[in-house]
Amino acid sequence: MPEENLLGDYLRARRELVTPEDIGLPAHGIRRVPGLRREEVAMLAGISSDYYLRLEQGRDRNPSTQVLDALARVLRLDDTATGYLHQLAAPRPRTRRRPRRRTVPPATAQLLRAIGLPAFVTDRSLDVIAANALATALVPGLRVGENRLRSFFLDPAEQALHTDWAHTASRCVAGFRRRLGSDVDDPRVVRIVGELSLASEEFRRVWARHDVRLPGGGPIGMNHPQVGRLNLTMSKLDVDGPDGMALALYHAEPGTEDAERLALLASLTTGPGRRPVDVPGVPGVREADGSPRTS
Repeated sequence: MPEENLLGDYLRARRELVTPEDIGLPAHGIRRVPGLRREEVAMLAGISSDYYLRLEQGRDRNPSTQVLDALARVLRLDDTATGYLHQLAAPRPRTRRRPRRRTVPPATAQLLRAIGLPAFVTDRSLDVIAANALATALVPGLRVGENRLRSFFLDPAEQALHTDWAHTASRCVAGFRRRLGSDVDDPRVVRIVGELSLASEEFRRVWARHDVRLPGGGPIGMNHPQVGRLNLTMSKLDVDGPDGMALALYHAEPGTEDAERLALLASLTTGPGRRPVDVPGVPGVREADGSPRTS
């Protein structure tokens, strides 16, 4: 996943998704490229075609705020995508990468045990760092050490679980890209994206769109083998610390059949002898490799 021309790659991908009809241009003749032509974007943004070409090719990497805002308007970017565009154009200082932290803060681990909802924690590459038993009962792929992107695109059971798998997976990718921003050279991220690009045609298609969205969750539909159809909401919260961790929770509208079915799943999951939470480094649970902890 090269990072040398992130701004140009993003401009090209978004340009190809906007049609002349989207912005009121007549579409005369046969168009040999998808979306808008470079010269059309330049004209509508009020810049020269040569300057826009230099931006796409990475030969000019310092566009002004006004130019970026004009390009965002032409490319029909929302506020989140516009902010991402500005982030790609900003110079990124090189810093020494810290070792990846694999344990959650104690307060977050306590919350996973106490919350009574399916909940899990991921790092910035969407590796599962911790999950409670109800989360794993709801989504078997939510196990410590699994990667959510890999599960979505390579696990048939995960795909069968979600009623609108393609939409949910594309939202996951868009939130992942937004969280990364221009910091895409993490070795773990490079490996995940490289593996999925080779193994999944659908991932390649979604990744090439360069969609971005705030990683805040949204509606999730599931066909659960034990409790049936569930319409849930996923909410995501940042976990304190510099490691890009996020806490995700599934919840249902109170008083609905979905809430009753989620409560039924909880009763089936938290019976005597069942392990309440999977958090590496916390006494009384198992480590990420599945071996029992010893005190």
